Amino acid sequence: MTHGYRTDTHSPYLDQGNRSWRDLATHYALLPLRLFLGVTFIYAGVDKLTDSAFMKDSGAGSIGDMMRTVKDSSAIPAMVDLALNNPVGFGYAIAFGELAVGIGTLLGILTRLAALGGALISLSLWMTVSWASDPYYYGNDLAYLMAWLPLVLAGAPYLSVDAAWRGRRRERPSVY
Repeated sequence: MTHGYRTDTHSPYLDQGNRSWRDLATHYALLPLRLFLGVTFIYAGVDKLTDSAFMKDSGAGSIGDMMRTVKDSSAIPAMVDLALNNPVGFGYAIAFGELAVGIGTLLGILTRLAALGGALISLSLWMTVSWASDPYYYGNDLAYLMAWLPLVLAGAPYLSVDAAWRGRRRERPSVY
């Protein structure tokens, strides 16, 4: 009995003219995740920047009070201490970071780098703000961290500025 694999049933490549719905679904599988994460992080950044209570050192709903609340329960209290040196500056850094990550992901600009930034933001929030969630899966930052990983690995190979740049590079004649 010989063993092998069939090549006549399903091809993962779309440039063969005969595109099935499975080929299209496979090709665009990361698009909903990219759209969700991009829009969510843009919204989170804008929400922080427009919330006057959040961008304060103390008071109800402030970044300072939130960081003081999670300091003892976080996995990395030194990171929280660092943020508490300038809570408003830290709040702006997180907000602008989320905005940059969201725009980069949504438009597909340096997508792998943007996704890595999103993963690092999610990791830092998981290790500080959601670390005390019990059971651990109630902390949504861990789920966001895992959601970023496919985009770190795959980037945005279609419907993106990255794909347009890649296409332009292919069109240029080689000078070497």
